Amino acid sequence: MKGIFPIEKLERIQTPFYYYDTELLRATLRAINAEIQKHEEFVVHYAIKANANPRVLRIIREAGLGADCVSGGEIEAALKAGFPAKKIVYAGVGKSDWEINLGLDNDIFAFNVESIPELEVINELAAKKGKVARIALRINPNVGAHTHANITTGLAENKFGIAMRDMEDVIERASAMQNVRFVGLHFHIGSQILDMGDFEALCNRVNELQTQLENHRIRVENINVGGGLGVDYQHPNRVPIPDFKAYFDTYAKKLKLRPGQTLHFELGRAVVAQCGSLIARTLYIKEGACKKFCIVDAGMTDLIRPALYQAYHKIENISSDEPKEAYDVVGPICESSDVFAKQIDLNCSHRGDLIAIRSAGAYGEIMASQYNCRKLPQGYASDEI
Repeated sequence: MKGIFPIEKLERIQTPFYYYDTELLRATLRAINAEIQKHEEFVVHYAIKANANPRVLRIIREAGLGADCVSGGEIEAALKAGFPAKKIVYAGVGKSDWEINLGLDNDIFAFNVESIPELEVINELAAKKGKVARIALRINPNVGAHTHANITTGLAENKFGIAMRDMEDVIERASAMQNVRFVGLHFHIGSQILDMGDFEALCNRVNELQTQLENHRIRVENINVGGGLGVDYQHPNRVPIPDFKAYFDTYAKKLKLRPGQTLHFELGRAVVAQCGSLIARTLYIKEGACKKFCIVDAGMTDLIRPALYQAYHKIENISSDEPKEAYDVVGPICESSDVFAKQIDLNCSHRGDLIAIRSAGAYGEIMASQYNCRKLPQGYASDEI
């Protein structure tokens, strides 16, 4: 065994595959619960879009978290994993009728509504079932985040949410409808945020909006600030668990909750990223004109983040203790963008060595594709192999 990896067990599994360290996942969940237990008004929903592996979902449900879903399929996955419907929130700019009906049939906690047309459709579908849907309005706070442009969601130019200027009008429309009940406001400014100042900015904006609403005698039961807390991709061994204390303390100190209000969070990446690794096998070491290539059997079909976001993942040769050499680590896909990293130092690598691409528990297995007619990677939990 090298480091956290049970090499002998992993050697027996067909690569590429995802390996989930369930001990670390549980430790992460304990860290979250230790913080939110200090604040009885805090509720955490796990953002299923980060990772929907059934074993991972069951462990998160056992820890008592709710579920944040962005599709009907995710609602189904949450229910199958045992998440109570009363702890499920459902967001997304393009909810189809069958997805809305699924939420209504299961009496989920709330729909996070992102437009007036969506609000009207939910009211119409709920009326047909003789139900009243609980809705939170997703407001676009026009707050930027220090993260990649593709994963910011809180700017006016983004497709998400209702503009602040329309907030009161939409609340009035919802209040006049017979089959929806306005229960809260929802916000989300982006992902992989490490600067607490971004969350402070959101708190300030929410405080302003609450005061604005109170001036019009509008009371809000629930505030949902989304998620967005990032992880340390550079040092997964040194910092395996994000700084949840700083994150939750920011909201506890800066967000002015009113008496009786509940504050909801939707954490995804911060829960699962560090517990997951993509395990690949070295196929060839290719000597180029000016560099060495470590060609592995995993590719952008298995982990698309480096190709899509130019994302960094720490890469380790977990089979070798030999001196380090510089390699481009690349996959087998017929695309020049099928590169995991360029000119990184790995222990001297040989055909058959196992390569671990770290911090891949979020947006890894769930975003895999079958491009080039490749098989989807399987996921294995450490306590099951």
